[in-house]
Amino acid sequence: MPVPALGETLLITLQGELHDSMAEQLQQDITRRIAHSPVTGVVIDISGVDIVDSFLGRVLAEIASSARLMAARTVLAGMRPAVAITLVELGLTLPGLDTVLDVERALDRLGHGLSTDPPHPRRAHHADLL
Repeated sequence: MPVPALGETLLITLQGELHDSMAEQLQQDITRRIAHSPVTGVVIDISGVDIVDSFLGRVLAEIASSARLMAARTVLAGMRPAVAITLVELGLTLPGLDTVLDVERALDRLGHGLSTDPPHPRRAHHADLL
């Protein structure tokens, strides 16, 4: 799976169903790109994903953990309400992953934003409130 970069940020867009072997390959590809290029952020856009099962949830959390160990932040963008509900029902947390509504907000979160607008006050991330 190609892992395109936008400056120092990797931008991964997931579509449809991601099979286990593809998810593992994605994790390896992202880690390799972080190690061999000046990457400081990873945005994973899951707006095109209808289902996140426990395996994919674990892979996303592992991508974030690996990236963090290599000094890159990971932001998950575009989670659909049904996906969020499923993750809660499965008891899955996504440690190390910031979540935002869309890619533009993800880039803003990483400091590579295209927008100069301040974040919407209702959309404050829980870490921003601490």
